Amino acid sequence: MVSFQYFVASSLDGFIATADDNLAWLLQFDGFEGGQDSYEAFMADVGCIVMGGETYAWLREHEPDTWPYPGTPSWVFTRHEHAAPKGADVTFVRGDVGEFVDDLKEAAGGRNVWVVGGGVLAAQFADAGLLDEMIVSVIPVVLGGGKPLLPMAGPTPPLELTSSRTLGRGIVELRYRFPARP
Repeated sequence: MVSFQYFVASSLDGFIATADDNLAWLLQFDGFEGGQDSYEAFMADVGCIVMGGETYAWLREHEPDTWPYPGTPSWVFTRHEHAAPKGADVTFVRGDVGEFVDDLKEAAGGRNVWVVGGGVLAAQFADAGLLDEMIVSVIPVVLGGGKPLLPMAGPTPPLELTSSRTLGRGIVELRYRFPARP
């Protein structure tokens, strides 16, 4: 069964980026013990990637000569015109996330859909009852403000903690399951 998963890193106070999309606070932790293993194990089950236009633009700005997800169908929800990197399987769409669920599941080929972000897009999936799981690596940094982890319209029913583990440099990975949709 295809799961929609939000795999993300967050500051201790619940932000995934500074207000100006700076990730230096996170990038200083590159190569932490257990991080690569966690990412590779997660990616082994990913068949399709979904991201917002701002995340896509950040990737293109910071990795202009490479596409970090070769061979994986990627969908970008955006209101702007973008060009896909050469050789990348990228589809640009506009509209409600619910309109594309069947297409995303088909693109995933029976594997999971990674809702890369940002938080606004992940919240749209969660608000629509389409987000199954959130895997968040809590980074031991306080930002004091920025882009929220999951800016939803309102409170959720309690999420189920399915696992937690400590990784290197004080990072904690938490896996939460969203309640089943009616």
